[in-house]
Amino acid sequence: MFKKKEQALASTSACFVIMTRMLDFRSILAAIPNPEAINDYLLANSGLPGPRSNLELAHAAADGLPATIYTPWLEYSPADVQENTPQVFLVVIAVMALGRAIVSGEVNQFPRLRKFASDPRWRVREAVAMALQYIGRHNWELLIEELNQWIGHDPLEMRAVTAGLCEPDLLVDDHHAHQVVEILERITQQFLVFPDRKTDPVRTLRQGLGYCWSVAIVAAPAYGKPLFERLADSTDPDIRWIVRENLMKNRLIKMDKEWVTNLQI
Repeated sequence: MFKKKEQALASTSACFVIMTRMLDFRSILAAIPNPEAINDYLLANSGLPGPRSNLELAHAAADGLPATIYTPWLEYSPADVQENTPQVFLVVIAVMALGRAIVSGEVNQFPRLRKFASDPRWRVREAVAMALQYIGRHNWELLIEELNQWIGHDPLEMRAVTAGLCEPDLLVDDHHAHQVVEILERITQQFLVFPDRKTDPVRTLRQGLGYCWSVAIVAAPAYGKPLFERLADSTDPDIRWIVRENLMKNRLIKMDKEWVTNLQI
């Protein structure tokens, strides 16, 4: 438990700098006189096109803009607003804002958020994960109840579940960590039944499972290790790939180098 608290404190220190920038952006947005000017400011400061969007600005906007401003952005389709453009930044903000709306009581927005989990634009899919994390920080039980319904036949929805839940600050609580390990096991087993694993959505899910297990195991080693060891015994090539990818993560090596070495496949 001490180790978890230490990790949480380190994460908190890093978050302080991010939060400071977010507060600065919130002040700037609050001072802009009209929606058109807000739209122009967001586009000009999106960081796109480029390798990294301005996530601090996105968080500030998602956390502070009224629904009357961001709701129209949810209608920007992939055909109209493509990846790595300033305009997709507006969609990202709107999707992230759905997390705040749900926490505020608009649980009817969950189906809308779920739809974006399968969006062809990867930045929009990441926005879904960030919205889920926002919900988890404020109402974990609500999040788990909803996400249990996302585990089925859509690989991108399940990828959103893994990315949304496998965030270290959400897993400081042992019960939360145990729940996530169980969900990862369910999703990994579901992965095995896909008839065609060469599609992009299934590969995207595999990639997510290739790092999320390590996050959950570090949070709940006594519970996660035995389940992961069963995966290591699998002869399935994709499961073995998932195991190898997780074993290469520094977080696991720092947690228990001997265990990682003995489990190498």
